[in-house]
Amino acid sequence: MSLHSRAPLRVDFTGGWSDFHRLADSDPATAVNAAIKIYVHADILFVGGKTIRLHAEESREHVTISSPGQLVYDGRLDRHKAALNMLPLSVGIEILTRTEAPPGSGLGAKAALDAALLSALALGRMEEYDSDELVELGTMLEANELSLPVLRQDHYATVCGGFNELVFDETEVAVRKVSLPQSTLADLERHLLLVYTGESHFSKQTHDRVVEAYCGGVKSVKGAVADIRSTGREVKSVLQGGDWATLGQLFDRQWVSQQILDAATTTPNVREIENAIRENGAWGVKPTGVGCGGCLLTVAPPEKMEAVRKAVLKLGVDTFDVAFEPDGCSVVQKEDEAVE
Repeated sequence: MSLHSRAPLRVDFTGGWSDFHRLADSDPATAVNAAIKIYVHADILFVGGKTIRLHAEESREHVTISSPGQLVYDGRLDRHKAALNMLPLSVGIEILTRTEAPPGSGLGAKAALDAALLSALALGRMEEYDSDELVELGTMLEANELSLPVLRQDHYATVCGGFNELVFDETEVAVRKVSLPQSTLADLERHLLLVYTGESHFSKQTHDRVVEAYCGGVKSVKGAVADIRSTGREVKSVLQGGDWATLGQLFDRQWVSQQILDAATTTPNVREIENAIRENGAWGVKPTGVGCGGCLLTVAPPEKMEAVRKAVLKLGVDTFDVAFEPDGCSVVQKEDEAVE
């Protein structure tokens, strides 16, 4: 028997950073994101015995564990091990994962890997979790098992799919689906482009510096978080109205605020790519995720897209079209079938 799961990545429009729970206060935060047709895949093969074999295609990492009791977090496929610690299986298995996005893309691949692993393991245990429960398992994996800062919006995007408006306070998350006509979705796709900078998008040190400054009352950081909250509240109506030039303005506001949070959220390489995008007619640009590098989400008139592509190609940078995914993480079971 084998299990096959697939979890979509996401683009975040505005509101990122404000969903970190340690930046929450009496003013609720809002973030809007959408699942896209770029995926993380997880395959689980039941091979008998007690041995566990873990493989990650993109990093070419392979780990063999003699029995479930020998799982140790040592920096090698710890996310796979954490999922197994939370939802263990009592038989020998082989887990193979694959991510379609480039490394450090800033598209929520880690949360998607959480969802892909956990949903497949749950089916292997003949357990069923609803969306809220699967999101909670994913955030617990990161916060409790791996002691990582948790971007809560990423887990909702990959589990729920579609467009989501998420309103956060210190203790709760309200998830509201954003409904857009198919014609508006298609038009938005024509106005968006992902530009991969080739740099990793985030570091825990950046997060820690921002949280320390915010909790310490640094006025510039407090003000930047407040403006990020404002862009998060505004973007839903802009999307529904199909006002892509204004969407570009919100991207720029978000990006300016992120750079105020911490100077390390940009680099000379990112600034060079960003300048090339703007000089060729884009309305706005922002990083996906909350750090420097990764992908830059660009909104531009369709007639300017080819110029933008050519400009960044000269800098040795790849681009990706955006296609929205209405569905969230899914998993299927197959009998006696080899994994390709």
